[in-house]
Amino acid sequence: MKIRADIAALIREGHTNDAIAHRLSCDRTTVAKARQALRFPPADLLGRLYAEAVPTGQVRDYQPPSGLMPLAPARQAANRAQLLAALRGEAA
Repeated sequence: MKIRADIAALIREGHTNDAIAHRLSCDRTTVAKARQALRFPPADLLGRLYAEAVPTGQVRDYQPPSGLMPLAPARQAANRAQLLAALRGEAA
């Protein structure tokens, strides 16, 4: 099967079949056949994989291995300052 270079390039960039067909004014089946010929997974599967990989900023039921929750940045900075002050006091 001869594959159009523009379709192949957009498939490799990760665009969905619908997006490629709309952009290039061709049929979705043309894009789907090209994707299959290039041995790329179906576009809907890629979409799900990308959606799962995108961080949402929401952490559900997170428990660190030690059982202690991570500290806020302000608390981390205060702890670091106290540690540095203690180290300077010991070295002097």
